[in-house]
Amino acid sequence: MPTGDAGKIRFAPSGMLYIAPAGGSLVLPDEVGDGDAAPTGYKALGYVSEEGVTLTPTIQTTPLNAWQSAAPVLYNVDSAAFQIQATLLEASKLVTETFFGTTWEEVMEDVSGTPTATGTYRLNLSSLPELVEFSLVVDWKQKNSLWRTVIARSMVSERGAITLQRTQSKQFQLTIDAMDLDGSLGYVLTNDDMGD
Repeated sequence: MPTGDAGKIRFAPSGMLYIAPAGGSLVLPDEVGDGDAAPTGYKALGYVSEEGVTLTPTIQTTPLNAWQSAAPVLYNVDSAAFQIQATLLEASKLVTETFFGTTWEEVMEDVSGTPTATGTYRLNLSSLPELVEFSLVVDWKQKNSLWRTVIARSMVSERGAITLQRTQSKQFQLTIDAMDLDGSLGYVLTNDDMGD
């Protein structure tokens, strides 16, 4: 009788999300890393809410039925997707620019004909926003078990509402969708023994 292996059960008590501009000279990581340092060229998005990060691979199929069978005889793939969801907690430059899809600019004023910084920053929200493409890495670990998901091309597909409250911090809820790169949505790396 087959038995389970409790030693193969994994949790994700800690981890981090990292982003970098997609394409260009960016080299995608091909190692699982050490579970602490950002991959070369990537920046950390900081604290995530206690709900953690959700990774959702999806395949949509259409069944092919035949006269000779009451059950489908074949399934055809209509679409494939890989989605990452997380609620970020830090109101940093990187997080807010990722959330709003635009960049901060320092407001300048003219002082005796010389542009002078005011110490105020402005985020312009366009009625025709340009979608920003980036590469995403999700790291997580449990003791010596390290895991890394690498997405070469991705984009924010959905943003949650920001609630302003006296007793709760601002939260930046993001849904990020992987995009195709030469037939790939991304890949997963681990140092866990997958030989069994």
